[in-house]
Amino acid sequence: MLDAIKKGFDRLPVSREFRDIVNLPNTVTMLRVLILPVLFLLLLQPNKLVSLLIAVLFALAALTDMLDGYIARRYKIVTKIGKLLDPIADKMIVSTAMILMIPVGRIPAWIVAIIIIRDIAIDGIRHVASIGGLIISASRLGKYKTFTQEAAITALIIHYPLLGLDAHYVGLIILYAALALTVLSGVEYFYKFFRWAFKSKD
Repeated sequence: MLDAIKKGFDRLPVSREFRDIVNLPNTVTMLRVLILPVLFLLLLQPNKLVSLLIAVLFALAALTDMLDGYIARRYKIVTKIGKLLDPIADKMIVSTAMILMIPVGRIPAWIVAIIIIRDIAIDGIRHVASIGGLIISASRLGKYKTFTQEAAITALIIHYPLLGLDAHYVGLIILYAALALTVLSGVEYFYKFFRWAFKSKD
């Protein structure tokens, strides 16, 4: 089925110079961003059913993160714009969901602040490193961090008891695990950066 979608997408009347931008994995990435307007419903303190629907849509959006990467690798459509769009889309969705849950009391503001500050700092050092010729790729800890953040956010969006479990409590437990991984992966990135920076001075 994926092959058929890929062939159909390749038949679209897109000029060669725009093919690096308008391709299947990039389209999947941009479709993920469509969840953003739906997340604003969280400000209305939705009931159990609506919260569950928002959580399902968020989880599906998170799953497309793996899908666009898989498509890019399988069909060798790894582009510079794709490498840029993918992490931006992830951070937009995760950050928006966390920020919108603060006013309705579903997530602690201080945890959101730490996670967002860490992401901004890491993006900064990765940019500086790339200018100097060092590409700091995503680490395994970083990938675990992203997964646990998305799992925690999904549970916190559900919020209400589900299948005999307190979704909010479960979400908070996972969130603290995500916070620990966020800090640890941040330390790992800084270590790689400063080790490279000091070597460059030698």
